[in-house]
Amino acid sequence: MPSKSLTDKRYAAITGRTIVYSVLIIVAIYYLVPLLLMVLTSFRSMNEIRLGQLIEWPKSFSSEAWSEAWSQAQIGARDEKGLRPYFINSILIVIPAVSISTILGALNGYILSFWRFRGSDAFFAMLLFGCFLPFQAILLPMSQALGWLGISGTVGGLIFVHVIYGIPFTTLFFRNYYINIPGELIKAAKLDGAGFFTIFWRIILPVSTPIIVVSVIWQFTQIWNDFLFGVVFSDPDSQPVTVGLNNLVNSSTGEKRYNVDMAGAIIAALPTIIVYVVAGKYFVRGLTAGSVKG
Repeated sequence: MPSKSLTDKRYAAITGRTIVYSVLIIVAIYYLVPLLLMVLTSFRSMNEIRLGQLIEWPKSFSSEAWSEAWSQAQIGARDEKGLRPYFINSILIVIPAVSISTILGALNGYILSFWRFRGSDAFFAMLLFGCFLPFQAILLPMSQALGWLGISGTVGGLIFVHVIYGIPFTTLFFRNYYINIPGELIKAAKLDGAGFFTIFWRIILPVSTPIIVVSVIWQFTQIWNDFLFGVVFSDPDSQPVTVGLNNLVNSSTGEKRYNVDMAGAIIAALPTIIVYVVAGKYFVRGLTAGSVKG
């Protein structure tokens, strides 16, 4: 028979796990209930919303609100209706901005880890300073720069803004990850005649998958969810989906259509939800992989 102390340890371990899982379940419910209410409301008709309770299962499911939010609702004075053109703008912004900032961050991290130069530490420190600059502090100088470049109020201008603001973060991610790669590997490649870009493409990038995932998720989330840059540096034809959602919610007249607003909010948030569900575990792995040194 097991000793009393061993039995007590097993009981304590089971009790501890039960408490931890109970707390996690409560927290998960706390965060999921608002999302569930949004989804249920988006499938209700306005008659049911007016007559029913907030926390109530729909008597019938209708996708009319989703169709209206996507392609029928009048948003501001824009000719095109619904969130579709705003959603397309966000895609046109996020794909090149994420790609460019990730590639430049990888190159910066590679140089600062294996091709150090005089003043590289000071350069890295100044680059990191950009991580702590609030959005509001760069609105005026960025507006001037976009005007000088002739890309103010365009999708290209928003891509430029997000790339510039994202480079400090991606550089930090890649530098802290690459500093854990043995320097002897790079020295051996140099002895074999490999150059700067050969080492980067054939040695460094193949082992960079975890941190690339981190950079992509981070940048995708920041850019897709951005509202301030989108509303300040865009015109009606280049506004992202967050601005469109704000206009949808605040430009309605007459009856407030809560089901359309909820459907629009879910449409705007759906890409980031999918990214985190699909690649969330890789995000945590990539962050912890670069947390040992640096």
